[in-house]
Amino acid sequence: MVRRYFGTDGIRGRANKVITPELALRVGQAAGLMFRTGDHRHRVLIGKDTRLSGYMIENALVAGFTSVGMDVLLTGPIPTPAVGMLSRSMRADLGVMISASHNPFDDNGIKLFGPDGFKLSDEVELKIEELLDSDLTKQLAESHDLGRARRIDGVQDRYIEFAKLTLPRHLSLDGLRVVVDCANGAAYKVAPGALWEMGADVIEIGVEPDGFNINKECGSTDLAAISRKVREMRADIGIALDGDADRVMIIDERGHIVDGDQLMAVIAESFKEDGRLTKPGIVSTVMSNLGLERYLGSIGLDLLRTPVGDRYVLERMRADGYNVGGEQSGHIILSDYTTTGDGLVAALQVLAVVKRRDKPVSEVCHRFDPLPQVLKNVRFKAGKPLENAGVKTAIASAEQKLGRNGRLLVRPSGTEPVIRVMGEGDDKAVVEAAVDSVIDALTKVAA
Repeated sequence: MVRRYFGTDGIRGRANKVITPELALRVGQAAGLMFRTGDHRHRVLIGKDTRLSGYMIENALVAGFTSVGMDVLLTGPIPTPAVGMLSRSMRADLGVMISASHNPFDDNGIKLFGPDGFKLSDEVELKIEELLDSDLTKQLAESHDLGRARRIDGVQDRYIEFAKLTLPRHLSLDGLRVVVDCANGAAYKVAPGALWEMGADVIEIGVEPDGFNINKECGSTDLAAISRKVREMRADIGIALDGDADRVMIIDERGHIVDGDQLMAVIAESFKEDGRLTKPGIVSTVMSNLGLERYLGSIGLDLLRTPVGDRYVLERMRADGYNVGGEQSGHIILSDYTTTGDGLVAALQVLAVVKRRDKPVSEVCHRFDPLPQVLKNVRFKAGKPLENAGVKTAIASAEQKLGRNGRLLVRPSGTEPVIRVMGEGDDKAVVEAAVDSVIDALTKVAA
């Protein structure tokens, strides 16, 4: 069945164009009806990031949920993982995060969490889509059964305490100078607060949201500002979150970037040493560098790969019993603690390793040398270029060039008419030649 509204991470699009008040109202009604089971008083918890459009979407969702008899708890700006945690902790029937993650301010989105704190399954999302396109008039609550809405206090403190409790109580960050970039987003209060409470010398940037500057020249998708600040302040480490704080990138003391692959290696090795890995390996996507796979193999761990998207990583983790997973982009999922990617919790785990080893971040967080990786895109107008005989031949030839010591990944984008071609191997020249040969074949078909 074709999905009309939900993508790989909720419903997302341009605010007031795709994500309209009308759509948000109907999402509230449809999702509310899906989770309105039993005779108890039903409640939904709604969090958001700092986008201007959050006010509009929040109010429309409140109208939708209350119209089907659900009470609404409004938290204000909090990270996406906090919504998952609080939905479960506060016994809510449903959790909602209003955010477009790392996108610019003029996009927004609606992410839904079940009472267990996990994002909804494809099957549940499809049922909500069916309700979205149906007449819900007869299913609305009677006047005396309408829901109530209220803002709740203390949720940021609860999340800070939760994040701190993922580390041993005796562990202190005293002596560490930390630059934290909150992307002018959802973690602009909780991330600096948690680090300060744990004893770090905290330097804050990206903590002045104005509705328009979320992810703008800051955060995990634009690391120039934090890299400069780390060098300027002679800090030990930089922590860069994205707009909803479900992903993280690290900057070492020299101003160099540490991506999600390196962070997963650091955390996996630490968990292995402590006997905390539930399985001898981790889960990541097809985009993770082959260097990560080889490094994990050298310490006796496997790397299980999934399609791109943190939801697929989490599905595999839950199905097979793994407790560490993530993406190269910085989504790190530690299922002992969280039900989704959590940038702050992942950063705290890395800081714990830095403290324990008492060595510079550049040494602690460089677990392997990444293999040369080349990624190129081809835009096409129509048709199915990957079914073309010439393209298939080019792909087979490129795979042969790379051999057993390399990888070729050719996949269509899930959001636009683009074919992505990624190659990696020990010899960059060979990788580039292999990728270019596939790009040339695709370009001829796409023209």
